[in-house]
Amino acid sequence: MRLDWNDVKARAAKFADDWKDASYERGETQTFYNEFFEVFGMTRRRVASFEHGVKLPDKKRGYLDLFWKGKLLVEQKSAGRALAPARQQALDYFPGLKDIDLPRYILLSDFQNFELYDLDIDPDKPVQFRLQDLPNHLQSFGFIVGQERRIFRDQDPVNILASEMMGALHDALEKSGYTGHKLERFLVRLLFCLFADDTGIFQPLGSFEDFIKHRTNEDGRDIGARLEELFQVLDTPEEQRQKNLDADLAKFPYINGDLFSEALKITAFDRDMRDKLLNVCGFKWEAISPAIFGSLFQSVMDSKERRKKGAHYTSEKNILKVIEPLFMDDLRAEFLKLQARRDSSKLKALTDFQTKLAGLKFFDPACGCGNFLVIAYRELRELELAVIRELHPVDQYVSDIDLLTKVNVNQFYGIEIEEFPARIAEVAMWMMDHIMNVRLSATFGESYTRIPLKSSPNIRHGDALDVEWNDVLPANQCSYVFGNPPFIGQSYQSPAQRVQMARIVQSKRGGSLDYVCAWFLKGGAYARSAVTSHSPSLPSPSLRGSEADAAIHVRSQSLEPKNGLLRHSVPRNDGTALPRIAFVSTNSITQGEQVAQLWPLLFERYQLEIAFGHRTFEWMSDAKGKAHVHCVIIGLTLREDEPKEKRLFSYETIKSEPSESKHLALSPYLFDASANTNKHVVVLERNKAFMDKSSPIRGSQPTDDSNFIFEHDQYLEFVGLEPDSESLFRPFFGSENFLKNKKRWVLFLKNASPQNLTKLPTVIERIRAVKAFRALSKKAATRRLANYPTQLETSVTPTDPFLVIPKVSSERRDYIPIGWLEPPSIPSDLLFVFENATLDDFALITSRMHMAWLRNIGGRLKSDYRYSIGIVYNTFPWPEANDKAKDKLRALAQAVLDVRANHPDSTLADLYDPDVMPPDLRKAHKALDEAVDKLYRPAPFASDRERVEHLFKIYEGLTADLVSKANAKPVKAKRKAKV
Repeated sequence: MRLDWNDVKARAAKFADDWKDASYERGETQTFYNEFFEVFGMTRRRVASFEHGVKLPDKKRGYLDLFWKGKLLVEQKSAGRALAPARQQALDYFPGLKDIDLPRYILLSDFQNFELYDLDIDPDKPVQFRLQDLPNHLQSFGFIVGQERRIFRDQDPVNILASEMMGALHDALEKSGYTGHKLERFLVRLLFCLFADDTGIFQPLGSFEDFIKHRTNEDGRDIGARLEELFQVLDTPEEQRQKNLDADLAKFPYINGDLFSEALKITAFDRDMRDKLLNVCGFKWEAISPAIFGSLFQSVMDSKERRKKGAHYTSEKNILKVIEPLFMDDLRAEFLKLQARRDSSKLKALTDFQTKLAGLKFFDPACGCGNFLVIAYRELRELELAVIRELHPVDQYVSDIDLLTKVNVNQFYGIEIEEFPARIAEVAMWMMDHIMNVRLSATFGESYTRIPLKSSPNIRHGDALDVEWNDVLPANQCSYVFGNPPFIGQSYQSPAQRVQMARIVQSKRGGSLDYVCAWFLKGGAYARSAVTSHSPSLPSPSLRGSEADAAIHVRSQSLEPKNGLLRHSVPRNDGTALPRIAFVSTNSITQGEQVAQLWPLLFERYQLEIAFGHRTFEWMSDAKGKAHVHCVIIGLTLREDEPKEKRLFSYETIKSEPSESKHLALSPYLFDASANTNKHVVVLERNKAFMDKSSPIRGSQPTDDSNFIFEHDQYLEFVGLEPDSESLFRPFFGSENFLKNKKRWVLFLKNASPQNLTKLPTVIERIRAVKAFRALSKKAATRRLANYPTQLETSVTPTDPFLVIPKVSSERRDYIPIGWLEPPSIPSDLLFVFENATLDDFALITSRMHMAWLRNIGGRLKSDYRYSIGIVYNTFPWPEANDKAKDKLRALAQAVLDVRANHPDSTLADLYDPDVMPPDLRKAHKALDEAVDKLYRPAPFASDRERVEHLFKIYEGLTADLVSKANAKPVKAKRKAKV
């Protein structure tokens, strides 16, 4: 029988009257609490024991008056005794309890007075009341029937422990030969039953555990059959069940929801597997967070991943960074305005708002285990609950709580490529639905559960890049598209994934775009399908350099709104929706070469605009074994739905909390573009620098399988074996050993005499190894290079001192450490080389201004800066300087070099470590920065973001000439034709 709070309230009133004269601790405590539990329809001995003994730190034994493991500790006193000392007495028992058994609640009582402490929510603020007021405080004891407030934490170890326990059961079943789809489905059903058993879906609490413990044989041989019986019962309405059905099965409710409809092959258990199942049953499943447990639960299918302890779950904090600016902030603001109204139409407006909430539809096309959908559903239900409270004050009687709530799980849609997480997503949504129904019940004092399940989340099992999204949810019915699609860099994509990318990009190749970009592009096509056909096509993907740059500008300018920013307009007048989009992505789509490949497609083909963005921050938490990914969040709207103000969330460090700013326009690099003539401008890779400046070149690339490269100790050993080879070695520098001044060597044979080489058998051995390595390459050019095994693939051998820039440098540094090397040193391809560099070049490249450009325009390797010639150097807007300004720059640049020389024992890595950077070096750089800044404008810059925004305006002007040239080319062609 389902719990009826009105009945419980009547029983509580009778209990209070029956015990109004109770006072004696020893004589009456046990009967008192046996009857107290009966008020809630619970038999005390099912869950709790009296006089539970514990060993205390002083080696004495203590006895708990009543103890429910993991849930409740009662310290009972005779009437009139003070309760304050009793609380400390209860806490003194904690050291003698196992961590897993520590109670969440402490109840102190002298029969007539009660103090209930919730140690999870507010351990110092108890619920206090007299016995006669018990009927008014029943919701505080909702935990007895599985209905309680829960606080879920991102890294709560309870979620990890639960996944490991399920993992042990999974491994035992898999080892027995029960595998694949049937195992996945079986475990999902178990998950639901375990959660239902501890949260009041199954009544009384512990019914499932009791069924396994007392209605199956200890050897476990009948568990598979008994569970299949139970699954059939859970899938059968009560009125359709056999009349002679086992009473222990008949008490289980009808669940529906297709969860138990499929007939599974009966699994064979043994004693050990039964013990593992009982161990799982004994866990506190009411403490599990559906929002993050799903991803952990998925890891039970892979024991290697499971050992990482939560390597995949998405923290709730990060999910909120997506859904709050996408929709929750606006919805909450709308509710607050309605709540503040005092006119006669307020109730109707609130009712209409609740109907609006129930009409919204949410879509995650890479939903995994449903983390985003679950959190979004919870937040929407929380908001609806606030609306319901406003419409129905809690002190008013509510006859049918079922009529109060309108928001349901069938408003949520998803696509997931793997079946197991897709099914977990469904169960996680039902779990969260039940939690929110419990919260609704607690508010209005009525028990409410949606059992049997009449509505289901719409989770499609399939590949989101192959499935037509409109078949899952028509775009004109969709309100919001969001999620955390797979990242996967271009070089790590499978052949099938590259085919998908090419199809979605609409080119022969998908370029160098990360896999996540396909979701942005498909999301753009999906949103645009709610309105009209695609806008004009892009310039040919074959265009490169200035021609493509010019074409991009022409297209972008032609698509700018003529009358400024458009009005916020969702839904449209015809009642259909304009979907808004927000995805998590690697930060590579907002810097480096991918910007120019992705964003013109989004801006032009699909006419999207950036509504909000989170700049680079660290995704996921610090859980052990967790991969740390540097991400951005991008919120997009159709141009017809563009908000006037764009929200930008910035981070002082990748781990800090964000600060918010508002702008009229955001660039695809996620900085303010309000003052830009064209907010859509992107930086395209260029073949040469502006202002006819010479460009650096890449260093030498050996392509030798490390046969020619030697660490210093390896070099000494080699020369010791073959002394005549010493003259063939040269110092060899890459990024790391340049910065750390570590000796490294390369066997340089370009000008070596064949006559001398034949006398060096160890060298010949290395040459042959290089030839064999190159001959096996998949690249034709490398195989051809096998015919020249004494040569490096590319050889850069400067004859004069040369300036070098490390290709990769730590993001912690304020400046990339650049400097000079001298012959006979050979730079590797991890250094960029200026053979005729001047102090002017050094001054500008090492300046804060150039670093700001690198940080925002250049790519990243993980979080480290990745310098490039085509994207960073050649696109940098160089300042104009007169001779006097150049003289000053040279002097300040030399001052930086002189200060470095004053620290001869420190490497460049030491000198530019931000924690220990010498004050004199920092001052020298600051003076140089100020001089470079003044070449751009007299007023100082407040931040690097301000610098790069200024540089972008200059860049836009420089590229305007290319637009003019691109427009002029067809005219010249016509004149030539006439001649």
